[in-house]
Amino acid sequence: MKGDIIVAVDFSSCSVNALEHAVSIAAKAQSRIVMVHVLKGTGSQPLIYKYTDPMDQATKLLEELVEKYKERLPVGNIVFRIRNGKVYKEIVEEARENEASLIVAGTHGSSGFEEFWIGSNAYRMVASAPCPVITIREAVRVDYDLKRIVLPIDTSIDTRQKVTYAVKLARIFDAEIHILTLLEGTVREVHFTANAYAKQVAEIIEKAKVPYTLTSVKSKNNSDAILTYASKIEANLIVIMTDQEPRAINLLLGQYAQQLINLSSIPVMSVPPKELMVMGSR
Repeated sequence: MKGDIIVAVDFSSCSVNALEHAVSIAAKAQSRIVMVHVLKGTGSQPLIYKYTDPMDQATKLLEELVEKYKERLPVGNIVFRIRNGKVYKEIVEEARENEASLIVAGTHGSSGFEEFWIGSNAYRMVASAPCPVITIREAVRVDYDLKRIVLPIDTSIDTRQKVTYAVKLARIFDAEIHILTLLEGTVREVHFTANAYAKQVAEIIEKAKVPYTLTSVKSKNNSDAILTYASKIEANLIVIMTDQEPRAINLLLGQYAQQLINLSSIPVMSVPPKELMVMGSR
């Protein structure tokens, strides 16, 4: 990963946990960490600012995080930015400006930013980001080293675009990829297409010399099927596309992706379709 890794930090335990995951990836990938803290443009600030100037207090806390993590990164490559506005918009804008390779964020906060991390605002950040986003639910504590990556394959046009990112992470962490073919419904043609896509993915991963397994499951609900399988193999990451279902005008994610991000006890990497990444870089 050549670009920066953006980490949304609001000083909650959830966001610090996300930072830990990001540091683990950055240390292996030789990437720079850019912590981004967003001061709300209007309304009340979190309780941590009750008796202090928000900018001064945020700077102090971010400097402490730099000191804590710099030794774990190549040449102490961790910096921070403080921005003003809506959290999801500012995180996405920072990623665009830096041409970041990845965003890492907790999906819930406990320091006054709940309204931004829950529901459509969190999903808008994932859906409109110009790069993949790893989301981690509050209180989720899993092994920071990636060992097993679940790669669900369905019949959507974009389903194979996420393979490149799974392969990159697998190489960085010497992890194995678990291809999970989702066989929806009972139509043979649908199953044939899903299996054909999965076979193509397996060939790509084999060519990249990354260890993998290939499993298929009959699925009534893709989210449930993925989460059940990921839990069974004790996966460390699930990699999906953000465009699993037809996109709404307001850029909300499809139900499939929303359910995974909201319910998964395992970090989820959401990869935007190529056309959105191109649009986001303009």
